[in-house]
This record gives sequence, C-alpha cells and structure tokens, in this order.
Amino acid sequence: INLIIKVVSIIMIPIAVFMFIRTYNIYEPILAGKGDLWGRGTGHLFYEVITSVSGAIIGMIPSGMFLLTSVALTASMLRLARRRAMVKNMYCIEMLARVDVLCLDKTGTITDGSMSVKKVIEIKGGSGGFAVGDIIGSMLSATEDNNQTALALADKFGYNLKFRPLTVLPFSSDRKLSAVTFEEMGTYMLGAPEYVLSDMGIRIKRLVDENASQGYRVMCLAHSPADIKNNKLPSLRRPICLIVIEDHIREDAADTIKWFRDNDVAVKVISGDNPITVAEVARRVGVENADKYISLEGLSNQEVMEAASRYTVFGRVTPEQKSILVRSMKSKGHTVAMTGDGVNDILAMRQADCALSVASGAEAARNVAHLVLMDNNFTSMPDVVVEGRRVINNIAKASSLYLMKTIMTVLLSVIALILKKPYFFTTEQTLMYELFITAVPSLFLALQINKDRVQGRFLGNMLKSAAPGGITLTMAVMAIYIYWATVYSGGIDQSAADYATYYDQIFKTMVTITLTYTGYMVLLK
Repeated sequence: INLIIKVVSIIMIPIAVFMFIRTYNIYEPILAGKGDLWGRGTGHLFYEVITSVSGAIIGMIPSGMFLLTSVALTASMLRLARRRAMVKNMYCIEMLARVDVLCLDKTGTITDGSMSVKKVIEIKGGSGGFAVGDIIGSMLSATEDNNQTALALADKFGYNLKFRPLTVLPFSSDRKLSAVTFEEMGTYMLGAPEYVLSDMGIRIKRLVDENASQGYRVMCLAHSPADIKNNKLPSLRRPICLIVIEDHIREDAADTIKWFRDNDVAVKVISGDNPITVAEVARRVGVENADKYISLEGLSNQEVMEAASRYTVFGRVTPEQKSILVRSMKSKGHTVAMTGDGVNDILAMRQADCALSVASGAEAARNVAHLVLMDNNFTSMPDVVVEGRRVINNIAKASSLYLMKTIMTVLLSVIALILKKPYFFTTEQTLMYELFITAVPSLFLALQINKDRVQGRFLGNMLKSAAPGGITLTMAVMAIYIYWATVYSGGIDQSAADYATYYDQIFKTMVTITLTYTGYMVLLK
C-alpha cells in the first residue's frame, strides 16, 4: 500500500501541471467571452480550473485504503483478543496469513509441559553408598532450578539439605546439565547422558536409545571425586543412574498438527532433547516426515544451514543453532513462524517473520513475541492463522475498489490531455460513487468471513482485481463522452459561451450516473 501511494504521488505531479495549464487555456477564452473572467463563485477562472484539476488529482489518491486497512487489522486484533491471543504487533497478522513453515518446540507445544519420572535405572557400583533421592534432592535445593524437568524430579525425589554445596552450576541450555560440588563428596552432574558422560559405553547407550525411541526423555546422574574449578567440570565421571522422564502429549496436539498439514504449512520440531525422543513424539502427533531427524550437537553453522531444509526434527539444538535454522529457512523464500516460551528461544524468535509465545513463558520471550497466547495453549494457533488469512484476503479484495478508481482517474486524465478537454468531473460529482461503491461496501468486504489460503503477492492480487474494473469504468465514461460529442451536443455551438454550461449541467450529470452504476456492477462482480 505504501508502494502504491509512492507511485501515485510521482505520477500525480506531471499530470497536475499539464492539466492545470491545459484547463486554464480551455476556460480562459470561454469565460472571457462571457465577460466574467474574474467573477465570484462559479465562473471565476481559477475556480473552474482548480475544481476541474482537483477532480483528477484527488481521484488518483486511494485515500480510504489506509483507513480500511487499519480498521480491518484492528477488528482482527479484537477478534483474536476474544480468543485469548494478545497481538503486540498489528502487522504480524499479515505474516501469520502467509506462514508456510511453523517451527515448534516439543516441550509446552506438542506436549503440555507437565513431566513425571517414569523409572530410575541404577548403574551398579555408582552411588558410592548415598541414596539417589538424597543426592538429587540436595542438587535441586542447591541449583534452585525451576524448569519443568526440575519440577518433575522434585515431585519424585523432593528437596533436602543433607549435603552441603560448595560450588553450584545451575542448568543451562548450552551445557545441557547442572552440577554441584558437595563438601567432602566430590561433584555430581545431572543432565543429558551424552553431555554428562564423555563416553556412555555400549550398555548405557543401548538403554538411552531404547527409552528415547519410546518417546521418553532420559537423564543421567554421574559422580566425580574432583571438584568444579573456575566453572570447569572435572573430566573423570562415573554414571550412577539413568532417570527416565515422561513428557505428556497434549490431547489436541494431533488435531492441530493435522490442520497445519492439511493447509500446506510444514511443521519443524526444534528441541534441546535427544532427537530420537523428539522424533517419536513428533511421529505420535502426526508430524509429516518425523523420521527425518538429526542431532545438531557439534555441527558447524554451515552444516546446520544445510540440514534446515533436509530434516524435520532437530535435537540437541543450542539457542544459536535455532536462530540459524530459522534464518536458513527464510533464505529459501519461506515465511517462518517460531513458537517459544523460554530465554533460549529468543534469538530464533527475533529472526522469525512471526514470533509467538505464551503468557506463562519467560518475560523476555513475551517481550520479543509478536503475539502472545494468553491461555498458554498453542492449539489455538489454527484460529490465529485463519484470522490472518481472512484479513489479508479481504483487504486485497476491498482495496481493489479504491485502486480501480485510481487506475480510471489516471487513464481519464491522460485521455483528457490528449483530447485537449477539461477533466470529466469534479470531486463533488464522485461523492456518490465514493460513498456507495467504495467506502461502505469496502468496510463490509474487509470484515466478511474468508478462510481461503493466501495466494500470490498482495500487490499482484490487488492489481489483478482492480485493473479490469478500472478499465471498465474508463470505457463507460468514454462511451458517454463519445455520445455527447457526436450525438447529444451536435446542435450546440461549440464556440458559444453557453457550451460550458451545457457541459457542466448535462454531460457531467450523465457521467456521474454512469460512473456510479458501472461501479456498482463492478462491486457485484
């Protein structure tokens, strides 16, 4: 719409200059012949020139388009608010309508975020005589982690202060683990097995893969007799146990994924978990090509970019890699939406065309999001996308009513210059057209139900709709002019001063009625 205004503004200037000069030269001898060259009101030379020229210039400006767009977008914001979705950036509604790749995090999106410990697999000779529950309870008290995994562990093992912590490393998405050095006990590490243990061994790897393939998250608790020094973990580590955690899948997640699949929106699942676990969860809810999964652990930026288009499920992803994945998808011409609720999602959300978060997410994630789901439910996203499609399709359709008048005015202005005639009507004579053909109908068109997918580019769609209407209006006006010039005004002396009166009273009335009626036919079409 901004581009249209810029182009029209450039075209207007030379046309306005030429039309002013041409119209002045037409009216000056007519009014001079009436002896009322500088009279007041109608008949004043500059009154006639300015009203004639302004009829063309003002007609070129699609003045209602900005108001129409703002009203339509505002109405959408209100509708989304009733569905518990807070729009923070009005123009993200357009991006939502055009989304063809949706990046989801497993936890809190496909799953409901609630976790529970399924089982504990102890490794013989690893605990050193201390109970696993006491170790984990003391670690939770020391790290003060409050993520969903920590809450699930606390529900199983509880909190305690049996051991005195000396050095604490809380969980981070980069390390994928937390660690605590206890007084006279060494260091305990809890996190993803491949990050906790440098070499898992065949037996532990088999146990991890076996549980991961069933959709469970697996954590490993390991011990080292050495302490944490300068935030560096000791290299010698012995596994104590594996903790199998179940992440509950949302009941309506499969329906949500199916809706996106049926509407040609590719779903990518990006997670910091084991890719085998994520792939199994994605398969259960119906994500297409869920078997195409990869771990991004240790991959270079270039390798991550290449993987973005080849895989559907991405595991062991760092915050920086999430951002690279989104950027890579956008570089392929996709419109990407990114959902996130944590600090580790912020980089990717800033790169996405449309970023979505939930009310219960981290404050930083909500701040960068374009849209926040206040009911913490990503299953309402289809409604959000449908609303975006409704707005963009309707605005494109309704705006074409304004644009076809612009096209008609430009064509008629050029024709008037070529014929050496004044412009065909003044601004007041187009009021009926503007009220009944553009203003009121466009408002209702912009608010009607429309669930069609957004096809093509907005400007191309508008021109495709507006050009035939603009040409039809031009032909209708020219048909009246030809009739006037060849038949009706045949008995009027073209050089007489009264010709201007006949032209204003009769010809312009005919043109006004014809323009409005033809516009009504185009509106029905």
